[in-house]
Amino acid sequence: MTIGEAPPDRLDKALARDVPEEASLSRSRLMKMIGEGLVLLDGVAMTNPKAKVAEGQVYDLVLEAALDVDTLAEDIPLEVLWEDDDLIVVNKPVGMVVHPAPGSWSGTLVNALLYHFGGRLSGVGGEKRPGIVHRIDKETSGLLVVAKSDRAHHGLAAQFEAHTVHRRYLAVVNGAPDAADPRLRGIAGASFEASNILRIATNLARHKTDRQRQAVFYEGVGRHAVTRARTLESFGTPPVAALVECWLETGRTHQIRVHMAHAGHGLIGDPTYGGRRKVSEKAIGAAAVAAVAAFPRQALHAATLGFEHPVTGEMLEFSSPLPADMADLLSLLRASPTE
Repeated sequence: MTIGEAPPDRLDKALARDVPEEASLSRSRLMKMIGEGLVLLDGVAMTNPKAKVAEGQVYDLVLEAALDVDTLAEDIPLEVLWEDDDLIVVNKPVGMVVHPAPGSWSGTLVNALLYHFGGRLSGVGGEKRPGIVHRIDKETSGLLVVAKSDRAHHGLAAQFEAHTVHRRYLAVVNGAPDAADPRLRGIAGASFEASNILRIATNLARHKTDRQRQAVFYEGVGRHAVTRARTLESFGTPPVAALVECWLETGRTHQIRVHMAHAGHGLIGDPTYGGRRKVSEKAIGAAAVAAVAAFPRQALHAATLGFEHPVTGEMLEFSSPLPADMADLLSLLRASPTE
């Protein structure tokens, strides 16, 4: 590759600016290549990312073949909604972890994808692995897009960073968010926008004493997070539960679960953020009360996903129906209370 006019003052920046787009090399990947001696000038490895460059210099970039990863490929069924050479969109079932981690080295979405691809994977970051650009919790169901190539990984990651990916979730929560509820007006970070849309804006970070949880913070602690929620349907008089549509302006760990609990409308079944409450049979009937009490997970589903294809530019939109357990729960909540 050739350094163009008026180059930046250091090698890594110049390479990031002038590397051919079709190479799909991020600045972090280029930094790694420099450190490994894979960037050559007149046959000499350039290992200093801060080295001066000049217009017209020609650098050779040694692109090694993508390496196989140690993660085990497993024959696990997948529901695929879209697949091409650059990306795949899947409907993740309840109970599946997205990425291998301590305690969950097998049975994950990545294990399943490696088997599904069967070696037909160009590689991400120099390795033959799927590019995970976003995740949903193990007990949350729904849509995920995964990159199969570096160029797709970079393009999708940029869209998520710019918050241009369209994601909508469906949740069943305790109570029903309503602008007429004076209690919500007193909750820090909560406000209402037009059309009775609840907006929750706080910082999120790990809980001070429980490292498995996220918690709400303010003033310089944690990362900024914004969630919006709208009640689609409520159950009971006064409402004891509701079907809520949620969407993210940011994407933080457990964001919807933490924010809805912060607003006093925790997700039904959520074992971590207090989504289990006693509900009167008079309000929704014995069958619905039993179903709410027994619901085994947070009632959350990633229902819609839309983004621009990072290679073709085509706008893609996908939807996923509610899984059976949430659909059954809603059917019981919709039934008239028994007299």
